[in-house]
Amino acid sequence: MKIIDFIRKEVEKGPMHFALFDPDPFNENLSHIGEKAKVLEKIGTKAIMIGGSTSVGPSLLDDVISSIKQNCSLPVILFPGNISGITKKADAIFFMSLLNSRNPYWITGAQVLGAPLVKRSGIEPISMGYLVIEPGGTVSFIGDAKPIPRNKPSIAASYALAAQYFGMSLVYLEAGSGVKDPIPAELIRAVRRSVQVPLIVGGGVRTEEDVKPILKAGADIIVTGTVAENGSPDEMKKKLSPIIKCINSFKR
Repeated sequence: MKIIDFIRKEVEKGPMHFALFDPDPFNENLSHIGEKAKVLEKIGTKAIMIGGSTSVGPSLLDDVISSIKQNCSLPVILFPGNISGITKKADAIFFMSLLNSRNPYWITGAQVLGAPLVKRSGIEPISMGYLVIEPGGTVSFIGDAKPIPRNKPSIAASYALAAQYFGMSLVYLEAGSGVKDPIPAELIRAVRRSVQVPLIVGGGVRTEEDVKPILKAGADIIVTGTVAENGSPDEMKKKLSPIIKCINSFKR
């Protein structure tokens, strides 16, 4: 089954949790990410995303993904920070456009350069409209984004609708890695009312209490990164278990 079909099928049942790992911190201890992948599968994560805002070479990506696949059966989806973030060892790649970037490179330029690499790799491309919401964190700086104001849900909804009309399969609302607060529920709700494609929300999600308003606002997939990356596998399990349980038990 294609990964996009898996996503569409699963979101019909209810919301999902995806874990995001930046490969770079695991460069010196690849077994650590394998151990974490095993824990994530056990506690109910539905997929693991690999990538970050800075460029990571394909050799490290290969090693990280191999370690994950040796320890769990979860789909591995590339979340590339640039064209260097592509490897055939993954199951799919979010082929995304940072629609509110000021720099055409992040809207279409990197995608033109990366498309032949994706085709040669043989992995599944999943088109995605990627929107950075205030404050935006590192991705806003690297991607030269003009972050959508948190108090302007209609702007986010218009961008998301444009992504759907462009034929993109997913919309991702990103507050930025390590930011203080998640995206406001009002903004998520406005986007949810505007589009029919699955809606992904990430950034600033650390607790079960952070998750509840996001779920009620209509997110289909909630991504946590910092919580998954930091600490030992046991510490990650302690922090993520209540979050994932809340997501997987949510009834629309």
